[in-house]
Amino acid sequence: MLLLKGFEVEIYTGTTQGDIVGVSDKIVAALYGFTQEPDSRNVEYITAPLYKYKQLLFELVRPRLELRKYLKRIGNYTLVPGSTLSLGNSESFYRSDPSNSYHTYIEQTYGTNIVTTSIHINIGISDPELLMRAYRLIRVEAPLYLALSASSPFLDGCVTGYHSTRWKIFPKTPNHVPLFESHAHYIKWTEAQLADGTMQNVRHLWISVRPNGNCRPYNLNRLELRICDLIVDPIALLAVTALLEARLWQLIDDPSLDPLERSIFSTATRSEDLLAITSANEATVSCQSLDAELRHWQDGRKIFARNWIEEIYQEVWLIAKKKGFSFFLSPIQKILREGNEAQRWLKMHKQGLDSRSIVIQAIQNMVQQEIELEERYCQLKPALTR
Repeated sequence: MLLLKGFEVEIYTGTTQGDIVGVSDKIVAALYGFTQEPDSRNVEYITAPLYKYKQLLFELVRPRLELRKYLKRIGNYTLVPGSTLSLGNSESFYRSDPSNSYHTYIEQTYGTNIVTTSIHINIGISDPELLMRAYRLIRVEAPLYLALSASSPFLDGCVTGYHSTRWKIFPKTPNHVPLFESHAHYIKWTEAQLADGTMQNVRHLWISVRPNGNCRPYNLNRLELRICDLIVDPIALLAVTALLEARLWQLIDDPSLDPLERSIFSTATRSEDLLAITSANEATVSCQSLDAELRHWQDGRKIFARNWIEEIYQEVWLIAKKKGFSFFLSPIQKILREGNEAQRWLKMHKQGLDSRSIVIQAIQNMVQQEIELEERYCQLKPALTR
């Protein structure tokens, strides 16, 4: 038996020339399974939790194909890759639901810094203390998943100097979130944030990874990795997910992987030391992704992100093979070899292509990939409409 897995997929809509256009109100009214973000230029769909990777592939691709058909019908629109407003306009906020008071708070507090897209990977873990242990491990290793997924080197048509401009500009809230030592610690801390107004509601916890469930912070059933930029290649997304699941199985088999146990930093300051290292690693990865030189949470040694990922890959490969999903893990090697999407885009830019040409090519590649995946794996059902 594998762990349950599901995705929250945020994606931009726009023209075939890469200009992002907000139509989420129309999408949500017409198609089942899509939800609005505060700004109308991106829309979200959520896959049902499933165990098997091949089924997950179907659930990732099917909504995109149906959404693409609908977008073409209402104005020859398409889906636009990338996790920031690559070609503009980052100056204006386009409200999807002007009557939503929480959206008003978000717009007034954060502006267009939150108008990004991403992939949230949810992994089912029902034991609350195991979930907290998983949270601690993946929190300190979250920069590695950002390194694999970075896809936002442009903003408003310009090269920003970051591989993940999204993670650079996205507001992490609250400012300080501990490595929760227990479920009780998480409950007490959350209640204090809500009472102080630091968090507007239980969803207002915007960090790289968080415990999640239907009645937070009390009833929890999954770990949510939130740091990843949008990965439009479903095969690459499943590979990143497989790496995450295999790492969690490793932790389940060996609870001493818990950073609060295995790290050699002083027990008196260990938690804060780990958070400081992790914050610095996230900042470095947002700039250099796979080429970033990081500090390892176990002992503070310097290690490149690419090498760290390779080390974990080698550690968990046999676990994935025994559990039957090593086929879906193996594309990690291709990402390490050829680079993430941001690195590929920046390479094209250095070769003389402008940002618009690169985004247009990425749109076309996305369409072609979906066609190939549909032919290979999917027998699509008609879209459910309201």
